[in-house]
Amino acid sequence: MNVYVESNFVLELALIQEQYASCEEILQLCEASRIRLVIPAYSLAEPYETLTRRHKQRRRMKQELDAEFRQLSRTASLSEQLAGFRDLTTLLISAAQQESQRLESVRSRLIDVAEVVPLGTSVLAAATQYQRTHGLSAQDAIVYSSVLTHLKRVHASENCFLNRNATDFDDQNVVEELAGHNCQLFLQFDAGCSFIRGALR
Repeated sequence: MNVYVESNFVLELALIQEQYASCEEILQLCEASRIRLVIPAYSLAEPYETLTRRHKQRRRMKQELDAEFRQLSRTASLSEQLAGFRDLTTLLISAAQQESQRLESVRSRLIDVAEVVPLGTSVLAAATQYQRTHGLSAQDAIVYSSVLTHLKRVHASENCFLNRNATDFDDQNVVEELAGHNCQLFLQFDAGCSFIRGALR
């Protein structure tokens, strides 16, 4: 079975979000060679952009909070109360460092076991078409084009495409096009994991 995943899967693992356990189970099934995990090359790079943007926001927030706390600490009655809040601003930076380390670890695991769909000219050309025909964003069109390119090449009897963001690919044309290649779309990792478990029984 081919299991197609994208950036949200990588971030779910790196940030240990709500459906992390299902993603970890899916990755372990791939590591045990029970399923084939397929990921667009673009989806291994995009999470870095997401985290970089988030970390810049946190640094700005920390600087603004630190400046505000310095002003407040000049008021003697507030000085002691501010100690705990200073720890909070430090947490913003340390959390960013931990997230970056986890992302690198997840990416290494995926590179070791998953099949990576290259970002070639044919994928990019088809992505432009899917933007127009399916109303996908440029990023989602690249992911979708990568998945379809692989599906057309492998002709597997059973496939699934897992995505966390329900609005990205929740389109009847997308669902039908994937189904034409024996591929089911799941908009929750938990639901996708349940499907995979059932298929492996």
